[in-house]
Amino acid sequence: MTELTEPDDATAQPAPEWPQPGAQVITDPQVAQALATLPDIPGLPAADHESVYNGLHDELLAALNSDPPDGDPSGTNPVGGAA
Repeated sequence: MTELTEPDDATAQPAPEWPQPGAQVITDPQVAQALATLPDIPGLPAADHESVYNGLHDELLAALNSDPPDGDPSGTNPVGGAA
């Protein structure tokens, strides 16, 4: 009979290539804090990834729903257009 399970030795498995963060400057401290957890994901067990991504989603949603840190009431869109 053919064995259907893969070897337990982690060295026998190819390592996935994780995307590297770009040279983007993140000016919002809440967003920067939320994204700071992303480099840790490759070292975590796959079973923990869902909770990390759920936490990231919640932190980014909170940042999106909060007032800008500088309190700029100008009504401009961060991309540069009017709101």
